[in-house]
Amino acid sequence: MVEKFKREWLTAPGTNILAGIVVALALIPEAIAFSIIAGVDPMVGLYASFLIAVIISFVGGRPAMISAATGAIALLVTPLVSEYGVDYLLAATILMGVIQIILGILKVGKLMKFIPNSVMIGFVNALAIMIFMSQLEHIFGISIDTYIYVIITLFIVYVVPRFFKKIPAPLIALVVLTSIYLIFGSNVGTVGDLGDIDRSLPSFFLPDVPFTMETLMIILPYSVSMALVGLVESLLTARIVDNATDTYSSKNRESRGQGIANFVTGFFGGMGGCAMIGQSVINVRSGATTRLSTFTAGVFLMFLIIVLGEWVVQIPMPILAGIMVMVSIGTFDWGSFRFLQKAPRTDAFVMLITVIIVLMTDNLAIGVIVGVVFSALFFATKISKVDVHLEELADTVTLRFAGQIFFASIDTTIEQIEFKKYDKPVQLDFSRAHLWDDSAVDAVDTIVRKFEEKGNTVYVHQLNADSRKIVKELSQINEQHLT
Repeated sequence: MVEKFKREWLTAPGTNILAGIVVALALIPEAIAFSIIAGVDPMVGLYASFLIAVIISFVGGRPAMISAATGAIALLVTPLVSEYGVDYLLAATILMGVIQIILGILKVGKLMKFIPNSVMIGFVNALAIMIFMSQLEHIFGISIDTYIYVIITLFIVYVVPRFFKKIPAPLIALVVLTSIYLIFGSNVGTVGDLGDIDRSLPSFFLPDVPFTMETLMIILPYSVSMALVGLVESLLTARIVDNATDTYSSKNRESRGQGIANFVTGFFGGMGGCAMIGQSVINVRSGATTRLSTFTAGVFLMFLIIVLGEWVVQIPMPILAGIMVMVSIGTFDWGSFRFLQKAPRTDAFVMLITVIIVLMTDNLAIGVIVGVVFSALFFATKISKVDVHLEELADTVTLRFAGQIFFASIDTTIEQIEFKKYDKPVQLDFSRAHLWDDSAVDAVDTIVRKFEEKGNTVYVHQLNADSRKIVKELSQINEQHLT
């Protein structure tokens, strides 16, 4: 336990604290922007980012991953806020947390193994494109000064790490360019242009909503959507950070941790949130490996708001936009162009459809679900090819089945068989086949019945142990048919 604490909290503390500071600065404009999307006061998003980051650093399953208020959740709750108000949003956030805790207890994290690599590539690429697109409004059509700040930021973030790595390059860009702006001034947008910042700590209160079944029916659809979208994004982000750091994280603990963080946040005036791949990538690329970086991001975010609020609002937006552009470039899987050429067509299609659906809906969870469904359909089609070979010997007629027999392969299996009268017993050889479900058993019953209707004696031969078990439990044929 002590060794685990040291590993997850005390490894390279200086590097992790600096990484957390960089992330905190990047969280401010994002949290304010997401608040505006949701139709709530900027402090709702800022409080959420502070609380979720701090809480998840203790209860989450993935060290060095950043969780906070996110655009995916903000987009889901916009109708709820516009129709019922912010108190209903907070109530929905609390229920969202409860649902995620339950899903974590039910070990929903195990479902991650069913997400194919092609869907993962599509998810990452769609997210990179979304991050890039979200920064364009802060770059184009504003001023020449804005372009200059963005170009210099990109230069610093790209070049400095090649020669100097002790201080994260994004932090260097923020400090140097903000200082230049404060001294000389420029015609650029600032963080303060996004919304007012109230320099106060969050306080506990109960959402002002009726505790009735009607209220539950109003918030439940939103809470379920928020919980599922939040978990999909969080668990996929955890998997990406796992791959980037060559480490393993507990997806079920992450599910429960996300639930606890959102549950508590709802009582302190914060909106729902989840893991953020952009900020997580910034954190990891800045050298973060421990929970201290996530904790620092949350605490320093609140420090910036309360103590340095008057300075924070003067940070030029093109600096933060430039940092996020570099994050999107680093996040995008550039090897996916080669993947499109080399991979099977079905895998390439799944990757593309995942990207397209995410970009069309602005919803990462929907894109992932659609990608998984198409991948499952293609897989089912691929393995549903069963070969049936007829071999007529002196004393028997043998039909040899080869392949996976289940609901999707039944029609093609039966279509290959010619049902007619033979003057010798018919043997159905399943030594190279496997029966997977009740539809497969029903197909065997059908084949036996059709041959018997023609006057044949039929035997079911060489079933493996699992296939024989399911046949004995579900089949209508007599025991003497099995050999």
